[in-house]
Amino acid sequence: MPKIDYIFSAGHPAQYYMLKNSYNYFKSIGKQVRFVIRDKDILEKLLIEDNQQYYKINTKGNRKGKWSVLLFGFFDIILQDIRLFKFCLFNRPKLMVGTDYSIAHVGFVLGIPSFVLNEDDFSVNKYFCKLAYPFATKIISPKVCDVGKYGYKKIGYDGYQKLAYLHPNYFTPDISVRNKYFSENEKYVLIRVVNFNAGHDIESVNSGISQELIKDVIAIINSYGYTVYISREKELSDDLKKYALKIKATDIHHIMHYSGLFIADSQSMIVEASILGVPSIRFNSFVGKISVMNELENTYGLTNGIHIKEPELLKEKVKEILSDVNYRKQLQVKRDKMLNEKVDVTALLIKLMSDYTQDKSKNN
Repeated sequence: MPKIDYIFSAGHPAQYYMLKNSYNYFKSIGKQVRFVIRDKDILEKLLIEDNQQYYKINTKGNRKGKWSVLLFGFFDIILQDIRLFKFCLFNRPKLMVGTDYSIAHVGFVLGIPSFVLNEDDFSVNKYFCKLAYPFATKIISPKVCDVGKYGYKKIGYDGYQKLAYLHPNYFTPDISVRNKYFSENEKYVLIRVVNFNAGHDIESVNSGISQELIKDVIAIINSYGYTVYISREKELSDDLKKYALKIKATDIHHIMHYSGLFIADSQSMIVEASILGVPSIRFNSFVGKISVMNELENTYGLTNGIHIKEPELLKEKVKEILSDVNYRKQLQVKRDKMLNEKVDVTALLIKLMSDYTQDKSKNN
């Protein structure tokens, strides 16, 4: 008999948020559920803050550069597969759902169905897709995403992963959370900087906003009466450390919602800002390459992508947004249109998981 009904796997804070509501739902109806994580950034901290049970299958490390990711990644894959294999051998889950290639590998070997969730195009994240897709039972991905030759496994949906936790059905901004950290009249801008060491970063050399450019942007932002806070994965230079954002990790979306502008080289958090209707600018070398981002930028006009080759355009866009008193109001109209056309992703995941395990039980 299975000891666990569902395993949820995550390797990034946004992926935990995406799965959290489904996890809590199944837990509330008496199902045995467990998170399996590859710790990245503040992921483990989030789980601890939320008092969630989890099993960690990796040793957190800082991989820099293509060859470091490849070399250490190879050994990480083996170790993670072994750890998850042992966990599944003992617990025999009915279904594994998440964003880790290990659930596809171990599920294939042990005959446990796996649903792999991804919203990167195959061409952007070949490393992950080639490792996961051949062994996955199903691939759950936005309709706009290309999964290469594995389309026969794809369950496509009208939406984005971040809607699983930022849809109005699940998230309501709380002004009291904002007021814990900022004075009532303070206007602020958030800047997010990340390490480019994820799987999709080994396809080519990718980068984002430099710390020198951040200094120029801060000067512009200050001239409009806004203060600046920086959320970061990597260390800031000494002269930027005073801008470091110091908040409880689980408060970030409330803080983001009330910001005047969000600037980032992170795809994940730009999608979050777009869904919340927060003015945002993405500045990195991925601009134009990712279907989800292209849809948010070009179809819905919810964010602005600027390539790293155009730093002056970034400065001009910051000025344009901060000087336009109607910008946010117009953005809300665009956000409403997007929400009306997209699905509740948590409800979709719950239905897919429930239906699949029920069908399997009937056939056994």
